[in-house]
Amino acid sequence: MLEQLFGRDKTRMIDKKDALKGRAERPFKIPAIHYTLATRLEGPWPDDMAEVTVALGCFWGAERKFWELDGVYSTMVGYAGGYTPHPTYEEVCAGKTGHTEVVRVIYDPRELSLEQILKTFWESHDPTQGMRQGNDTGTQYRSAIYVSSEPELELVQRSRQTYQAQLDKAGLGKITTEIKLAPDFYYAEDYHQQYLAKNPNGYCGIGGTGVSCPIGLDLS
Repeated sequence: MLEQLFGRDKTRMIDKKDALKGRAERPFKIPAIHYTLATRLEGPWPDDMAEVTVALGCFWGAERKFWELDGVYSTMVGYAGGYTPHPTYEEVCAGKTGHTEVVRVIYDPRELSLEQILKTFWESHDPTQGMRQGNDTGTQYRSAIYVSSEPELELVQRSRQTYQAQLDKAGLGKITTEIKLAPDFYYAEDYHQQYLAKNPNGYCGIGGTGVSCPIGLDLS
């Protein structure tokens, strides 16, 4: 990954005043169709779709976790949670935008619940590691989940409490996941979209704690 090519401490969140200014428009094109699901990669989405944006380390492996779920209409990788509009991968990896690498998940709530998505999210990475995930270090690898409404925000916060109790039993650390209403989402470059479908032997740094996350329990 590119973070080692830059000099600043990328485990420290950049101040807004020091972030790159960015640009008014996306500086690259993305494909119209999802490489694996053959659905749209940009909206408008079909009626009754819901969405959630998650960050759990390198977005190459993270995206695959979600496009494989039944009930997911589309997934796309990008950048969110920072300051710089329409950043490039190199800018994000330099730690100069404040963004984390994210997967935006468009799903049918009649087939897939937010609770099931949260279970996949919590179990697919270690949410206690702060500004890193495994060997990948930097603010762009921090854990985060961004939702569309206050009721969803409350549900996520309760699920964090439930999973923290399981982590405590296992002797693991405190969850550092950033949880808030969805900020602006900026698409990543074409070659990042569905990367592991295009490159089956490509790098995947995603790995969980081995602690199961209960769903449908103690979330009310």
